[in-house]
Amino acid sequence: MTTPARVVVLPQQQAPLEIQELDLPDPGPTQVVVKQYASGICHSQLHQMHRPRRGPVLLGHESTGVVIAKGSAVAHVDEGDTVLVTWVPRDAANAKSAPSHAALNVAGGSAVSQNVFTWADHTIADEQFVVQAPPQIARDVTAIIGCAVMTGAGAVVNTAEVQAGDSVAIFGVGGVGLSAVVGAKMRGANPIIAVDLDEAKLEFAKRFGATHGINAGAVDAVEAIHAMTGKPGQTSIAGRPVTGVDFAFDCIGLKVTMEQIVPACRPGHFGVCQGGTAVLVGVPGTTVELNAGEMLGAEKQFRGSIGGSCSPDRDFPMFLDWHANGHLDLESLVTERYSIEQINEATTALEEGRIAGRAILEF
Repeated sequence: MTTPARVVVLPQQQAPLEIQELDLPDPGPTQVVVKQYASGICHSQLHQMHRPRRGPVLLGHESTGVVIAKGSAVAHVDEGDTVLVTWVPRDAANAKSAPSHAALNVAGGSAVSQNVFTWADHTIADEQFVVQAPPQIARDVTAIIGCAVMTGAGAVVNTAEVQAGDSVAIFGVGGVGLSAVVGAKMRGANPIIAVDLDEAKLEFAKRFGATHGINAGAVDAVEAIHAMTGKPGQTSIAGRPVTGVDFAFDCIGLKVTMEQIVPACRPGHFGVCQGGTAVLVGVPGTTVELNAGEMLGAEKQFRGSIGGSCSPDRDFPMFLDWHANGHLDLESLVTERYSIEQINEATTALEEGRIAGRAILEF
């Protein structure tokens, strides 16, 4: 039995997003149909919207909902279960086959998704992208765990494995950056330095655990980071005092920020300790130039983090626990709410930088 759905469709040609009334097919053996409560509105969808494409595209990749139908091979959830939908396989290490990707017949041709689509009041997805959740979770704000929280906090916890007392700088404190701030706070990092161009966002970041804020439009961010950090009694191989952070995270992906995070890290000392680690979290839109001499001589690292190196079955319960215990204030992190009819207004606000934290669609 098919499921009627209202689905946001990105046409092949550059045009406003459309809301189409479609019928979702019956789930295949490994598929799940979810009636959705809310979906996050992620900045990475803007990249999809501005890229050339061969046909219509389905968007959105983080949500909460309830299972209303499932395929014969789906064993980890049942109809009526509360779930989180995400774009990362829930347990890739133990997956028995590659997940299927949703595709729908829409006005304008066949539309495909990037693993999942959640800008819809109902969705269909491979079971690997559907994570079981306790029935008592908040149905709205937890939608952003499936990307924003996972990507930001996961980069700190999983990719970098930040430890208590490590110093951290986070470039860009939107939804992903704020999640990284929370991850750093939960790991006991100190200081936690937020870097942004917006004073209001820097103040907002302190509500989530940032200890310092640097306005990169007013000062040289790298110099400011070195001025407020140091390792007493330690010197570099060149005999200079050691300053800079242990970990710098770029949650934006611009050329300027990608090229700041390595210099923001502390140098190492040959035979004593390695240098700091720069972690790219934001989706890059350009190439980046790194100083190879600095990387070698100071033994610094530059590494990427996709989806916070998360395994959703393992990590989502931790993030939900943070929220339940008041450590992850999702109610404050979600700063804007839209209906599906307002999707073009929402994406415009996101592109213009008018969303302080994370926006969601509510169904």
